[in-house]
Amino acid sequence: MSSTAAINPQEFRRALGNFATGVTIITTRAEDGSEIGLTCSSFNSVSLNPPLVLWSLENNAKSLPVFLKKPNWAVHVLASDQEALSTRFARRGEDKFSGLDLETGVGDVPLLTGCTARFQCRTAFQYDGGDHTIFVGEVLSFDSSERPPLVFHGGKYAHATRRDAPDTKPRSAYLAGSFGEDFLGYLLGRSHFRFFAQIRPHLAEMQLSDEEFYVLSALTLKRSMTIGELTAGMDGVLDDSCRKSIDALVKRGLAYEVAVVAEAQSPEYQLTEEGRACALKLISASKAVESHVLEAMGEADAPVLKSLLNRLLSVIDPAAAVLWEDRNRRK
Repeated sequence: MSSTAAINPQEFRRALGNFATGVTIITTRAEDGSEIGLTCSSFNSVSLNPPLVLWSLENNAKSLPVFLKKPNWAVHVLASDQEALSTRFARRGEDKFSGLDLETGVGDVPLLTGCTARFQCRTAFQYDGGDHTIFVGEVLSFDSSERPPLVFHGGKYAHATRRDAPDTKPRSAYLAGSFGEDFLGYLLGRSHFRFFAQIRPHLAEMQLSDEEFYVLSALTLKRSMTIGELTAGMDGVLDDSCRKSIDALVKRGLAYEVAVVAEAQSPEYQLTEEGRACALKLISASKAVESHVLEAMGEADAPVLKSLLNRLLSVIDPAAAVLWEDRNRRK
């Protein structure tokens, strides 16, 4: 076993980062009445009976004297959609509580809302933990929700999601070497067709093709779009059908070509009032389908699915970002 002197601090920190943790914010109130809070990943349980939890704070932290004196503090286990809140409380030198919806807990401690769980505590013990001070608290009150937790792993935020039972394995096809049940193309393709099949009746009602709906939806992303932006954003999705779809929307009065000043300027297109109303109706129907699907999947898995699909899209179709880019920033 290596001696302590032989351990590289940076490599040690990197190794510790391989242990996935939840993300918490610890809050208390200073003697002058000011609200104190910081992001912490060292939270852990100690005992169920009596109910005890612990966390640690760097000895050079400006808030350490406050926590050493104040007996009451609260631990907030952050939800997966509270990444911005975690980042805010990890910074120094700003009013971290500004504009937040707060509640008041035991000992006048400020409580954050929208968390996965909250533990209101009173310091039971304080220990020297090397370059940290360890606080062990008795839990006086707690509350929890079904919100999925925010996770930190390898120096980055991550998502937590459920896994299938250990004995559940993807089934294989009869013909060796053929696609299995876990083939990405099968999973994405079948999911897309089954998902879009629930939207298609609404398109039929509006007498729109799939391709025209794609372009109509794309035109809602910006005030106006050039034919180049639409073509690039739909590359590999519509290809030659993109221009035909635009012309069809213009012919129906759902979109129109914006007058250009310079002859060399690329034509731009906008939705008409009727086009916006049509788009909003179809998008609302589509989001209703999405809501039903994600509700069936569960609150914890929905953000994970979207995050992974966004990563996949950035890998296999980076040109899709053109639809969202600010044209002026690219100049």
